[in-house]
Amino acid sequence: MLILSIESSCDETAVAVTEERNVLSSVINTQIEEHKIYGGVVPEIASRRHCENISLVCEEALKKANKTYKDLDAIAVTFAPGLIGALLVGVNFAKGLAMSLDIPLIPVHHLRSHIAANYLTHKELEPPFLCLTVSGGNSIITEVKDYTTFKIVGATRDDAAGECFDKSARAMGLAYPGGVTLDRIATTPDFKKYPLPTPKVEGSEYDFSFSGLKTAVINLIHNASQKGEEVDVPVLAATLRAKVSDMLVQNTMKAAENLGYNKIVLAGGVSANSELRRKMDEECKNRGFSLYYPEICYCGDNAAMVGAQAYFEIKAGHTADESLNAFATMPIDYI
Repeated sequence: MLILSIESSCDETAVAVTEERNVLSSVINTQIEEHKIYGGVVPEIASRRHCENISLVCEEALKKANKTYKDLDAIAVTFAPGLIGALLVGVNFAKGLAMSLDIPLIPVHHLRSHIAANYLTHKELEPPFLCLTVSGGNSIITEVKDYTTFKIVGATRDDAAGECFDKSARAMGLAYPGGVTLDRIATTPDFKKYPLPTPKVEGSEYDFSFSGLKTAVINLIHNASQKGEEVDVPVLAATLRAKVSDMLVQNTMKAAENLGYNKIVLAGGVSANSELRRKMDEECKNRGFSLYYPEICYCGDNAAMVGAQAYFEIKAGHTADESLNAFATMPIDYI
């Protein structure tokens, strides 16, 4: 099945052409340089750029795949969660394409797509497995029972891990995108020099809380500034990275052991973080678990991952008509 997929949930206008787990083309028009001026994504600007770029990106994806609109069997699109204005651009464009071509429209959840990115890298990977999905807006531990059946067992109660990285990086004076820059400049952690807290959620052993950790970093920087002291940014970055990675890995390992999973999957933009990968790999090897994570090119937002999940969604009968809407928030287990 030849699927053209559209992803516009944040600041990337992405289109891909896929056949099951095979990527024929994947085109991403990123807005990073423009949003860098503001230190983060400006939703209104993101929406406008999607409007300007989406048609051209579609044409480029088809050209690279050596296909035409008439060759397509279905149109897939990210419809939730994300920036509502940005999502609406992709959803409405996808609806127009599907209606004009008279082919099925497949709505795809953004976090399901991130998990499906692993199917592109690991052709042999099949559910069931336990997945840690970490990004700028979400941090969840999910039981993936089959390709379209998910159960959330742990989630952040406030900030996501990626948001903690991004906002802490901004306080450190690092360039946007903060999480990527923080990972790049981090050296060796020093918990004596920077004794960051380990927030826990009482009564919910698999849940996360990163808000207090982010606040601790910001307060540390402000206090040092008021005293005229210099902050060793590479060491602080490494200390924060190690702390967040420890929290993510520990809860995932605890859930895997208690729920009986020996197949662990990483997904989302933060799955590209080098320390998280290292620690997860180490802990899985110690326990005899299998670990899977996407190629770096599929960690961030892209449309190829949307196509990978769309194939399984249409097989399960999950299609939409012209009434499809976009949603800023929606749990991964909405069906």
